[in-house]
Amino acid sequence: MAGRRALGRRFGWLWAAYAVSSYGTGLGFGAFSVLTVLVLHSGPTQVAALSAAGRAVGAVVAVPLGPWVEFRRKRPVMVAMDLTRFAALMSVPAAFALGLLTFAQLLVVSVVVAAANIAFNAAGGAYLKALVPPEDLLVANGRFESTMWSATVVGPPLGGAAIGMFGPVTTVVADAVSYLLSALGIRAIGGREPRPARTGAPRLRAGDLLEGWRHILTHPALRPLFLNTIVVNGLIMASEPLLAVLLLGRLGFTPWQYGLAFAAPCVGGLVGSRLARRLVARFGQHKVMLTAGVLRACWPVGLAFVRPGVPGIVLVIAVQLGLVTCIGVFNPVLATYRLDHTGPDRVARTLAAWSVSSSAAIAALTALWGLLAAVTGARTAIAVAGILLLVTPLLLPRRESAPGTARKRAATLT
Repeated sequence: MAGRRALGRRFGWLWAAYAVSSYGTGLGFGAFSVLTVLVLHSGPTQVAALSAAGRAVGAVVAVPLGPWVEFRRKRPVMVAMDLTRFAALMSVPAAFALGLLTFAQLLVVSVVVAAANIAFNAAGGAYLKALVPPEDLLVANGRFESTMWSATVVGPPLGGAAIGMFGPVTTVVADAVSYLLSALGIRAIGGREPRPARTGAPRLRAGDLLEGWRHILTHPALRPLFLNTIVVNGLIMASEPLLAVLLLGRLGFTPWQYGLAFAAPCVGGLVGSRLARRLVARFGQHKVMLTAGVLRACWPVGLAFVRPGVPGIVLVIAVQLGLVTCIGVFNPVLATYRLDHTGPDRVARTLAAWSVSSSAAIAALTALWGLLAAVTGARTAIAVAGILLLVTPLLLPRRESAPGTARKRAATLT
């Protein structure tokens, strides 16, 4: 299993930092929605606007961060982004304690955190590529993926209990502190990191902002994967609030049933991420990614047929379990494939462009599907998303591209 392979002390600190921030994020899942409803007494429109606008504006703010990160040492950037997220989130309990918390502040904080997330992930991916040998990248990405799903299983239920016992800002504090601990863990990695050599103009140019997208869209393997992932992620995430409305409203699910229906299947993500390396070793990277990418698109349409009572809960759990297991296999293989096919001098810009596009697509499709549900109903909108997902495997690359070819191609473009 991937977890038994030793990757060294420095990776251990990086993994520990990722783990503590992941569990903090799990504990803080939905905290801003809770604050918006329980403290600010806002309606569903404002709750949805907070989620969509924070992600969309954060993505726009993050556009220049990819080139900025590319030509700087990655660990200091990661520490700075962790501290930025810590400071932004801690402003929320401070304002709450003073009775000054507003919707505008939550929106600003969500934008700052979203932008810092993108910058951190861009720097983290580039740092991981330099830290871990190519043959161990899948092991490392599998560990990150399994940690994320473990945090998703454990964090939200514990966070809900903590809010009930200690108040609505408790999990925000926990999330903020997790970023502080993550910064300390990354700082403890130690070692010297060389400053990346900048080619071309000494200052940031307009063309640098587009370099990540240029690399993705001109790469024969990354382009279809990019289009596939942003559409799939956007349609899945756009359906989530509509499913909440359907289950908690029309079908009468209780909050604990709703939580169980989404927390229990996350075990599949843990299983899938642990299986990814074995499957790749047996069947090959491209075949596993293609198969998992096809299978993950087949499940969500089943959510349109959910009914009240125990059969409905069982159906949601079964569909989500299948979906999350396939995602758990697909994501670490995709992350490894993307790093393998991107030169070291383009990793941060490529990952930032990918994250910005994904966040923007999720925000846009969430808003669009909200309008569709208003016209046709939540169940119909969920069904439309499921049907469209069935078409997305056509965007997956049919042929395998060798990393060596990508490196030669990147060299010719430099």
